[in-house]
Amino acid sequence: MNVTKMRILLVFCVIICSSLVLSEHLESDQDILIPEDWTRVGRIAPTEKLELTFALRQQNVDQLEHLLLQVSDPESAQYGKHLTLEEVTALVRPSQLTQKVVHHWLQSHGVTDCQTILTQDFLQCTMSTQVAEALLPGIEFHRYVRDGISLVRSSSAYQVHEDVLQHLDFVGGVHRFPPKGQDLNEVLTKRRQSGAKFHLGNTPATLRSRYNLTAADVGSAQNNSQAVAQFLEQFYHPADLAEFMMLFGRGFQHLSKIDRVVGVQGAGKAGLEASLDVEYIMSTGANIPTWVFTNPGRHETQEPFLQWMLLLSNMTDIPWVHTISYGDDEDSLSSAYMMRINTEFMKAGVRGISILFASGDSGAGCRHLTKGENSFRPSFPASSPYVTTVGGTSFKNPFKVTYEVTDYISGGGFSNVFKMPDYQVGAVEGYLKSVSGLPPKTYFNTSGRAYPDIAALSDNYWVVTDRVPIPWVSGTSASTPVVGGILSLINDRRFLKGLPSLGFLNPRLYQLQGQGLFDVTDGCHLSCLDEQVQGQGFCAAPSWDPVTGWGTPNYPALLAALVLEK
Repeated sequence: MNVTKMRILLVFCVIICSSLVLSEHLESDQDILIPEDWTRVGRIAPTEKLELTFALRQQNVDQLEHLLLQVSDPESAQYGKHLTLEEVTALVRPSQLTQKVVHHWLQSHGVTDCQTILTQDFLQCTMSTQVAEALLPGIEFHRYVRDGISLVRSSSAYQVHEDVLQHLDFVGGVHRFPPKGQDLNEVLTKRRQSGAKFHLGNTPATLRSRYNLTAADVGSAQNNSQAVAQFLEQFYHPADLAEFMMLFGRGFQHLSKIDRVVGVQGAGKAGLEASLDVEYIMSTGANIPTWVFTNPGRHETQEPFLQWMLLLSNMTDIPWVHTISYGDDEDSLSSAYMMRINTEFMKAGVRGISILFASGDSGAGCRHLTKGENSFRPSFPASSPYVTTVGGTSFKNPFKVTYEVTDYISGGGFSNVFKMPDYQVGAVEGYLKSVSGLPPKTYFNTSGRAYPDIAALSDNYWVVTDRVPIPWVSGTSASTPVVGGILSLINDRRFLKGLPSLGFLNPRLYQLQGQGLFDVTDGCHLSCLDEQVQGQGFCAAPSWDPVTGWGTPNYPALLAALVLEK
């Protein structure tokens, strides 16, 4: 018998034979805080079926990060030499020991209905509530409801046997509640209450004029595509997209239909968020085939965002640019979960995929600590070092296509979990040293990953939803698909020249030091309403800043900077 098989048998024997070895917590030693907007309605019956996702510990994560930075750095000889999904799988797939230990652990509890993905680092298993609660001691599943959505979750921490613990990163479908999406109508109400000026509204024509896109700047490459992702009852309607393009897309060649829907579209009313995403990525990245990833959660224990991440690791051919308007407070998530999601972003980036996240609509955010003290509240995945995060701006003059200032809701700040990546150290330190009147250092982590990286207009958009044109739609949910569409156009030109996709943009973006972008230097975003900061977070400044990043796209200049290779 070889050594590996002997180790597997020994571990398996310990797991099923010994009840004296203490179990350990996998994610949290504290009971889980249930968001106030979710209401518990009852205990789950022992026979009711649940679906849980097991994130198996991967191999060579450090090597994956090294490769990602190499293929994303134009100064590297490996720049643009992206990996295939098969090559990523060979690199990070869990060890034979990890796979066998986890499978034996599940099977010893009677869990046999499991599906894996191509990279073999996730297992999705169906089991009864009774089996799940025996498998993960400490949990008790209850049903929770919010706005007509029903979920099954546990409010108590679970434990995993210490011999299995080293082979798992987390178990999905147990704790995390999906964040309440930004109510775009609430943003409109806040703007009106704050005395926001009347605005004629942003349309594709406005955006294309501001960012110097001509009627000729549309896609034509055969192998190009882009995507948006939608979660939890957010659906687009094809009729809305057709109506939007008829009203606002007459000045440029465009597509009026989605190329592919991955998932199941709901049958209810169209979501304002989903309509916004689809209409503006397709009118900025015009004439480029577009996919919609939609996951309403086909089971109450599913996590739609996690399901989208699994799809990226299970599809060999996927779009080159993905834009997502989704986020949660860093402090509401476990470090183990966020670290693993970061690895999933690295897996996508090393394949040449660009992933963009909205920076959020709460400025620097505010977390109320003990003893009346406050701190800023970063958002994840916006704070991930492995995605490109998009902030928001407004026109200085609401009646004219002119220069931009900070949109006060634009999310930005410094991570409390992830250290500042090397690619941005110079830019961020320059900001911290040159700007006077920074918030007190007790409010933010000066050594953390700083965001956003880039920005675009984020207020007063026209959107068609349920066949009705609606004005004043605002948020970084608007700016993110606009930047995504522009990057798709740049990919298009790269493909026509025989160049690879942009992939993970940040190392190149920070090397450009603002080249190809309109610098935004005016305005601040909101934060804690207290005596020390009085509702003000960070302020824009020349070069990079934690409100608008490097600024907004000047398409011809950015195209020139990103199509040329060393």
